[in-house]
Amino acid sequence: MSTATTPEAGTAPASSLLTRTGLVAGALVLALIVAAFVGARYGLLLLIGLGFGIVLEGFRFGFAGPWRQMITKRDPGGTLAQLLSIALVAIVAIPLLADAGGTLVGARAPVGFAMVGGAFVFGACMQIVMGCGSGTLVNAGSGNPVSLLALPFFAIGSFAGAYHLLWWTELGTLPLIAFDGTSGLMVTLALLAASAGLLLFLAAPGTRRIPRRLWIAAALLAGLALFNLVVAGQPWGVVYGLGLWAAKGATALGADISASSFWGTPGNMERVSQSLLTDVTSLTNLGIIGGAFLVAVWRSGLGQGLPDLPKRAWVATVIAGFLLGYSSRIAFGCNVGAFFSGISTGSLHGWAWFVAAFGGAFVGVKLRPVLGLEGRR
Repeated sequence: MSTATTPEAGTAPASSLLTRTGLVAGALVLALIVAAFVGARYGLLLLIGLGFGIVLEGFRFGFAGPWRQMITKRDPGGTLAQLLSIALVAIVAIPLLADAGGTLVGARAPVGFAMVGGAFVFGACMQIVMGCGSGTLVNAGSGNPVSLLALPFFAIGSFAGAYHLLWWTELGTLPLIAFDGTSGLMVTLALLAASAGLLLFLAAPGTRRIPRRLWIAAALLAGLALFNLVVAGQPWGVVYGLGLWAAKGATALGADISASSFWGTPGNMERVSQSLLTDVTSLTNLGIIGGAFLVAVWRSGLGQGLPDLPKRAWVATVIAGFLLGYSSRIAFGCNVGAFFSGISTGSLHGWAWFVAAFGGAFVGVKLRPVLGLEGRR
């Protein structure tokens, strides 16, 4: 008869606890190293990025999935949580920007033909790969094979979209319109409430609620976004950092990007030549990947396995990944930079992006089974 003992219910084996402790310690040490060699601000931004990744993966808070739930099941819970988090940020961020005297900037951009079209394409493609900008980072960090394939093409697409950005904006844009100060905050909150009301009206019976975990995630995400705004001097974003990674790769391979109206500007050329650890968006992106990795390993490891998908699905993933980057660049952001940060800092383009991208999501949902991306293991 064996005398071996088993761990009590609800407790983790010693080896598992050691692994988890090592993961947390490693993340903190890495942030301290960045702070020591690059600066305290940059170490703090890496920690903020880790926080984003931990919240997004740990609480299963996303953007693409909840939109799909609303479209296919008329379940608004996840999308309502997104609107709640945006509102919490807006309550602080819009007055803060008004009083900052230019030391902080919002995620503001003009509405234009390319912006709206780009948002529509992005909405479709994020449903094809089941990941927006932050979602692709989170899924890649947690070991999802589809997102691991899509991510480098997302970066290449973002670089290419930025390269051609001036041509796209010359198709026509409105003047930049932003909702500032107290009146701007009231308009933003009223529009968010109206959007929530519409979702509740369209919702299926029994779905008109936000799950408890998403209430917590919405609050935590709002706090991190505000922390990011104050520390970085700009709102939470994703797309620029990915394009910068591809730009650095292109120059490393000998490409001359100085002729680009976007990458050739002094500020962008300087960022391309500097370390990624001095770029605020790159740091939070890396942190998101790292935070998702920590949660995935903490739970059960990264062994998701390769999904049994047809060849057309993998080809679609590559194309959709590229289009995610390209379209989000000409749309002035993804679900984070345009929708979440745009609306929460008072930009009209965030609302135009939301409407166009949600329309595109309907198309993406219909395309998934055609492309062989449904029923993956």
